[in-house]
Amino acid sequence: MKVGGAKRLERSCGAAPTDWIRIAPLSRGFERVEAFFADHAFEPHRHDTYAIGVTLHGVQSFRYRGAAERSVPGQVFVLHPDETHDGHAGTAAGFRYRILYLEPRVVREALSDRRCPLPFVRDAVSTNRRLAAAVLPALEDFDRPPEELLGDQIILDLADALAATDPSVARRELSARHWRAVGRARDFLDANVNSAVTSAELEAVAGLSRYAVARHFRACLGTSPYRYLVLRRLDRVRSLIRQGSALVDAAASCGFADQSHMTRHFKRAYGMSPGRWAALARQGAASRR
Repeated sequence: MKVGGAKRLERSCGAAPTDWIRIAPLSRGFERVEAFFADHAFEPHRHDTYAIGVTLHGVQSFRYRGAAERSVPGQVFVLHPDETHDGHAGTAAGFRYRILYLEPRVVREALSDRRCPLPFVRDAVSTNRRLAAAVLPALEDFDRPPEELLGDQIILDLADALAATDPSVARRELSARHWRAVGRARDFLDANVNSAVTSAELEAVAGLSRYAVARHFRACLGTSPYRYLVLRRLDRVRSLIRQGSALVDAAASCGFADQSHMTRHFKRAYGMSPGRWAALARQGAASRR
């Protein structure tokens, strides 16, 4: 069942006035929802997707595969496709969570080189660091659809994290690195810093599938195609700031959706806001005069 169906089901169960559901813009292969429930959330139901989420507030209680489960802030929960579950608050404070519904077909595509069954995560609730590292970036920028390269990286990271958590899935390392293909992809990204580069474009340039491009790009250069593109955009942002451009103009000129979008990436890359960086750069230039 898709997220829209889950929304209709959950709201049909008599939601209290304080309950709410917020749905993020759609993306290829996955959907994202944030919700708060003060008490009873939803009756037993099941999805045809993986449901991978993080509890943000309170205690999230549910029954899954015949057992009572509880998830608290900082924990990740994973529900397998076609497994029945329900949901309610574990305390009077209610609970809030964000969740990603991941289509099995894209997990299959991302793991196609392994020729394995769909991974099954046995622990419904965990503090698994790899799962958390894979799902948390997908739940950021909740009001903005991810760029296509970021969406592909989210799918690949989640598929690999699910596979790593299932001991029945054999580990597989890349037997060789496609340096030339990665070089072509990198050159294309360098030439299109201001653009929303698509996966189809990288596939055509590199001669590999979108997930193979991402795997080999990371193996060769230590980062994902999307992360590489963002860092090249930030290089240009810093150059424009040194030339005196306003932050809002620098963001618009370098492929970011807006100034706040640029600021989040800038702080993640450099540990400070672009405004502070600009002020420090001006002070450094003045001290050399």
